[in-house]
Formats: sequence, structure tokens, C-alpha cells
Amino acid sequence: MSTVKVNTIDKRTGSTLTLGGSGTAVTLACGATQTGFGRTGTVDWQTGSVKTSTFTAANGEGYFANTAGGAFTMNLPSGSAGSIVSVADYAGTWQTNALTVAPNGSDKIGSVNASVVLNTQGQSVTFVFVDSTQGWINTMDSTSNERGNPGFISATGGTIATVDTNYKTHTFTGSGTFAVQGVGIPAVGSQVSYMVVAGGGGGGNNYGGGGGGGGFREAKQACGAYTASPLAVAGGFPVSAQSYPIIIGGGGVGGTTPSRAGGTGTVSTFSTITSAGGGGGAGNGEAPGGLSGGSGGGGSGPCTGATAGRSAGSGNTPPVSPPQGTAGVTVTAPQWGGAGGGATAAGSVRAGGVGATTSITSSPVGRAGGGGGGPGSGAGPQPGAASARDGGGTYGTAGTANTGGGGGSDCGAAGGSGVIVIRYKFQ
Repeated sequence: MSTVKVNTIDKRTGSTLTLGGSGTAVTLACGATQTGFGRTGTVDWQTGSVKTSTFTAANGEGYFANTAGGAFTMNLPSGSAGSIVSVADYAGTWQTNALTVAPNGSDKIGSVNASVVLNTQGQSVTFVFVDSTQGWINTMDSTSNERGNPGFISATGGTIATVDTNYKTHTFTGSGTFAVQGVGIPAVGSQVSYMVVAGGGGGGNNYGGGGGGGGFREAKQACGAYTASPLAVAGGFPVSAQSYPIIIGGGGVGGTTPSRAGGTGTVSTFSTITSAGGGGGAGNGEAPGGLSGGSGGGGSGPCTGATAGRSAGSGNTPPVSPPQGTAGVTVTAPQWGGAGGGATAAGSVRAGGVGATTSITSSPVGRAGGGGGGPGSGAGPQPGAASARDGGGTYGTAGTANTGGGGGSDCGAAGGSGVIVIRYKFQ
């Protein structure tokens, strides 16, 4: 056997060619290419072309699929033995908007001619085509989601404001979506504070009752750094990277005729937290009584010559803890309407019930007050003050929009619409 050695290339007889010597590196010259060595089992990741819509993969390539804008499909190439394709979750959104992987023609994935759905956050998968029996086989499936964690929440939706230096609030005055894009380290970095106020009840007509305030619910995160209402529960609401539906309740309509009670407000909802609409105020003494709700609508006294009026509506209906509202005011004087209940206290005959005051938006604001009651035609002297409280309307005026205040009695004034505020630490 003879050996010919030229620099670091050893050429031997037979079919063996040895490149380089022990301890040396082999480098291809600039512009040179290699063939016949075969793949090493990896792919060339296409970092310059993140996929955001349906596409067809090529053999030997890996892709980053960004489904933040919606689900789509990766079509596999026609399979031949040794073909390899990889794909990874670019934005950590496959759990919300999945990526579908579809085989080409009659090719199979794991012995079945059907698509697979990748729906795990942070997932990355490698497929290798083996043969016509099994087709593409998944040789790697990582479900870890190793990402840098800033320790705080990031989100969109509603009207966003920075308050108290390190906090953001999202105020919703209409229905929408609170979209969490990322969360921080539990527990502080993955929790939000919230205030959910429903629509207030409408006031009854003539000498009917005032509308009840919309249900008021609040939770305060441990590091909230503000003064919450007496109704706030301690501890934040845990969130994850997903979208949360927001529903803002409308105010109840006012009673349209002397014998009509006001309408009940509608619910406001943030995720699983729902506040009930305020109850409508009673019609005059011959009409239905005050309606129950977050806070109850006020009752009405008897008509002239009658022996009984109409009772007020109950608050905290349906019941939650802490209570989301109080009952309306029941009156016995003829041709008088009682005030609607407020979030924290019932009212007097004329003054609507006290709502709840919180500084969740940095400054103290009262909401969910009851609508005022008052006298009808021919009634005696008016006791008490006809004051507006926490968004509730006075005698004959509507509740304030986006406070959940109840509408005032007499002219059938409408209740105020609800509002939702979400607050969290962002830095």
C-alpha cells in the first residue's frame, strides 16, 4: 500500500480519503462549496423572514411563526427520505392563535394523512420525513417558553394613563378588550387591580322612586399604592398573556308613564367579574315596586286614599361578597318616592344612597350613587336635601354617564352607564 501526502491531504489507495491531519482544521476556500457530506440533522433558521401568514416550508429550513395577528398554516414540502423542517413560536401566542401544519398531497404525518395543530405557548417542533409508511415524524418537541421576564405586565385596550409614576390604568367607558401581551413574575407581576361598575337603574315616573346605583366591585393588588373603596377585596386578579372581554353596562331607562317603574341597568363584566345593573325605581303608588339589582330602586308611597305604597328593591342581587350595593328607600308618605340605594349606603327620602369612592385612577372619585326621590303633585313639604351623590341623579335628573349612578325620580330619568378601570404596576 502506498501513501501520497500533499500538504494536509492524505490520499490512500482504495475508497478512503482523509482530509487534514490530527489536530488540524479543514477550511473551505472562499467561494468553495461542499457536496455529498449529508445533513447533520439541523436546519438553517430563516431569521430574516418571520412568518405571519400561511406559507409553504422548504426542506432544510427552520421558521419562526408569529400568530399574534391570527392563526395560520405551514404547508410541508413534498417529502423525501431525510427531508427536515423545523418551526418555532415567535411571539409566544400559539396557545391563543394556533399554527396548523399540513402535509403535502398524500404525504403523512406520523402515519396519518392529516394536519396537526400546534397550540402550546413557546412550542418548537422538528419534523423529519422517514418513508411513505410513517411520512413526517416529529423528532423534537419543546414546550418550554424561556423568555426574558421584565417582572411586569404589558397590555393594551381602553384609555391608558400613567398614574402614581409606576402604574398604568386602562379605563373602559365602552365595551372592548383588555389584551395582556406579557406578564411578570408572580404574584405582583401577574396581577391587576380592578373596579367594575354596572349601569345604574332608571328613575320611576311621577312620584316614583329613584333608580339604584349600578353594582360596584373592586379588588386591590397588594402593592396597589392607592386608597381603595370600603368594598375592595384584598389581593389582585391574576392575568396571563391573553385577551379578556370587557362589557360596559348601560343605564336603565326612566319610567315613561306615571304607572311605570324605571328600567334596570345592565351588567358590566371584566373576565369572570360581573357587577349587576342597578334596580329601577318604583312607579307611583299603583305601579310595581322598586326593582332589585346591584343597588335597589326606591319605593313609592301610596296614592291619595290608598292604604299602601310600593316597596323598594333589594340590593346586592345576585349576592356577592363584599356586597355590591344596598337596598332602595321605602316610604310611607302619600305621593312620595324613595331614593335609590347606593353602593355603600341607602339614601334618605330625597337624597340618593351613597356610592363608593376609590382612588384607583389616582384621584378619589365616587361612583354608583343612588338616584334621588321626591314628592309628587299635591304632596306636602319636602323633607331633607335633594343632593346628588356619586353620579346619581337628583329628583328629575339622569344619572351621570360612566358612573353607574341611578336616575332621579319624577320625570323618569335614565340611569348612568357603567365603567371599568384596570390598574397594574408596569415598571
